[in-house]
Amino acid sequence: MSEPVQHAVGRRTFVVGGAAAAGSAVLAGPLARPASAAAFGWSDDGSHYVVDTGASLVFKVSKSNGDLTSLVYKGTEYQGYGGMNSHIESGLGASTVTISQSGSTILVSVTYGTLKHYYAARSGENNVYLWTNKADTSVSATRYIVRVKAGLFANDEPDSYTYAPTTVEASDVFRKSDGQTRSKHFSRLRVTDYDYIGWSTGGVGLYVVRSNHEKASGGPFYRSLLRHQSADGGGLYEILYYGENQTEAQRFGLQGPYVIAFTDGGAPSSALYPANLTTPWADGLGISGYVAASGRGRVAGVGITGRDPAFPYTVGLANSAAQYWGSARASDGYFSVTGVLPGTYTLTVFKGELAVYTTSVAVTAGGTTTLNSIAVPTSNDPGNASAIWRIGSWDGTPGGFKNAELMTYAHPSDVRAASWTGNVVVGSGTETSAFPCYLWKDVNSGIIVYFKLTAAQAAAAHTLRIGVTTAYANGRPQIAVNDTWTSAVPSPPTQPSTRSLTVGSYRGNNYTFTYSVPASAWLTDTGSYNTLKIYVASGSGTTSFLSAGTAIDAIDLLA
Repeated sequence: MSEPVQHAVGRRTFVVGGAAAAGSAVLAGPLARPASAAAFGWSDDGSHYVVDTGASLVFKVSKSNGDLTSLVYKGTEYQGYGGMNSHIESGLGASTVTISQSGSTILVSVTYGTLKHYYAARSGENNVYLWTNKADTSVSATRYIVRVKAGLFANDEPDSYTYAPTTVEASDVFRKSDGQTRSKHFSRLRVTDYDYIGWSTGGVGLYVVRSNHEKASGGPFYRSLLRHQSADGGGLYEILYYGENQTEAQRFGLQGPYVIAFTDGGAPSSALYPANLTTPWADGLGISGYVAASGRGRVAGVGITGRDPAFPYTVGLANSAAQYWGSARASDGYFSVTGVLPGTYTLTVFKGELAVYTTSVAVTAGGTTTLNSIAVPTSNDPGNASAIWRIGSWDGTPGGFKNAELMTYAHPSDVRAASWTGNVVVGSGTETSAFPCYLWKDVNSGIIVYFKLTAAQAAAAHTLRIGVTTAYANGRPQIAVNDTWTSAVPSPPTQPSTRSLTVGSYRGNNYTFTYSVPASAWLTDTGSYNTLKIYVASGSGTTSFLSAGTAIDAIDLLA
């Protein structure tokens, strides 16, 4: 027997040309219908609608609550762990469930109050297509969980493995006996980093292909639950709205399709990826809130000037109703964002994850809004400012700082984390990698940065800047220079009110604190090190890693 081969996530590395209907495009390769497959159709067993895709997949939907109660692929049941079904949120409860067939498509419709949810099957495909239309807050969050039986797939993402003997935080972060931490929150990935998530044994692959997230919130860099495994099974998530470390208000309306896809072990067909998926076969199904491709528009820009070639650039569109994004081409900044609902949007250019330009664009159905070359003003990018010294890069992330990468998939108390304390010397060559990505009031407040100034530099006042990417419990930096000058406590900027730094996310609202340091604060002896102490100020939070804290983007002293 071959060893398990894992395909945890898929990144958007190429684009499939053409606009073939998804119903025909996905029949290639591992999704082709076996010659001996059963007939496409559905039946009613009294408690469930039973849908046979006519390929190798048969699934059941509860007639009472709309749960997905069975996923049988090639004769093996994959659905279920801990006695739980696959469903929206934690299960909807009593719902109105109906079924209809239109040619080669079967649609199961679920109504729970103002929420509507749909499952669709296409003849000859091993896929379940899903849509969810949330109209208001009567359902607190929106996520779909595919619950997979234990023992069918190896655990290829150990940091999301939630079964461990010791609880570290709340009821969702755990510590193993070796000191490593585990949580379903530790996904590593931003939304823009993946097209699908799932598992493979080498002979069978089970994946969730995400939607385009147009009605989700948080933008392209948001991190949320993706999947987890525990002793009694695993879960694959499509998070349509999640409140943890959320920077935007909840959007309402139809999201989808997202897809539960079975394969022969390979990755899902690229025709299912959010950038490529078209569903003309769904245009006439009567799905609430559905907008066909003909009712959408496009925004394209001929280029972006003023870019720093060391960083990737992303163009985002957002308003209160929808969000979209696309990558800017590295060579010239060309971008194209397609499938956009009509409306007026704020267009934002991101350097890394840092917003450096905004404008307004209008999108019309069936039209293309073409923008001339966008020039990012020099002053909009803080990295362009002349600095005496700089720690980190102005890109909207803590990338390069100590423990920064680890913190997207581990708790700060994890044994793998380097010490959160320790001082930093500018000019050592290690000032960024030695500076901790996060500062907490109860952990490492008062960290010291040592630096020298020339006589001319010490004779002048200077501006010191500290960029942050998020904060917990209103944590914000207060500084002291040479123990003789101390800044005022700055006001806290708007940040998410939930956990962030301890659940794998640094993505909040980027903010730059500025401090005007008088010349009298500097040492006049050019051979001596000046000291900058950075404290975390706040009266909120509790203790340790849940005390007030903040994530660092960059620190510099301007010339």
